Amino acid sequence: MAEAPPVKRKREEEDADGAGDAAAPFPLAELRLRRVLRESARDKAVFLHGEVTGPSGEGTDALVILEKTPFQEEKLLDLLKKHTKLELRMHNDIYKTYHLYPPPELSEIKTTVVYPATEKHLQKYLRQEVHLIHETWEDYKNITLPYIQSQSFSIQWVYNILEKKAEADRIIHENPDPCDGFVLVPDFKWNQNQLDDLYLIALVHRREVKSLRDLTAEHLPLLRNILQEGKEAIMKRFSVPGSQLRIYLHYHPSYYHLHVHFTALGYDAPGISVERAHLLTDVIDNLVLDSTYYQKRALTFTLQADKALFKLFQEAGRV
Repeated sequence: MAEAPPVKRKREEEDADGAGDAAAPFPLAELRLRRVLRESARDKAVFLHGEVTGPSGEGTDALVILEKTPFQEEKLLDLLKKHTKLELRMHNDIYKTYHLYPPPELSEIKTTVVYPATEKHLQKYLRQEVHLIHETWEDYKNITLPYIQSQSFSIQWVYNILEKKAEADRIIHENPDPCDGFVLVPDFKWNQNQLDDLYLIALVHRREVKSLRDLTAEHLPLLRNILQEGKEAIMKRFSVPGSQLRIYLHYHPSYYHLHVHFTALGYDAPGISVERAHLLTDVIDNLVLDSTYYQKRALTFTLQADKALFKLFQEAGRV
């Protein structure tokens, strides 16, 4: 909205009403490249810091993410027949390596733009050292929670979806119950053209639940609704059974409003590593065993070295 790189749904500096000049196209051709923030060979993506000069002559920062899109099975035949060039690069016995150059209509690159971009947006995708943090409940109360409360994380975009002020046409399923309900929407990382990288997010209606740390047995009906209804909705719309879904929460999350990730089991999605992802079924089982499980146990996660929270853990002698 990781960690792997694809952009998260977080929009830290979104306007309060979620509006903006949506009709105006981003002037990509006028972008002046300032630096390459990061490249990911695994995800076939590059993260760029650019600048756009406005009518006044003043430059405005932009974050541009370029990602190669997955192959679409129905277009493979066109790709093989309509390529503009097939260039031999290596030949050894029965093995040959070529560079194939497809026509423009088959050369799609997903382009994600954050504009204007803040320093926080740029820092998120800058290559950084990563450290493992072992957070006890006392650490959470004394370090993490005060940090969260002191920050101005804007999640107005979440409320816009829940109130149907934005993306109402993208909603796959909704349980409107204000206490135990949620909205299921496709994540922006998924273009919905193929199921191999299926990715949806369940956003809960309750606004006071920030993360895994807030969950108790009181939230079991909500979590069970998300698990059961989410699987049923995805099966109905996309014909993907629950046994082929990875359903999990992040800790720490990218934004502090409780949400659950639904991804295709075969998809190496960002943020599925053991130090960040917590399977929803395991979360439910843990809360059945102990209502205050997540207020007792230590949780391990990664932090980049430039993050303010990492510096707080350093100052407390916890790193």
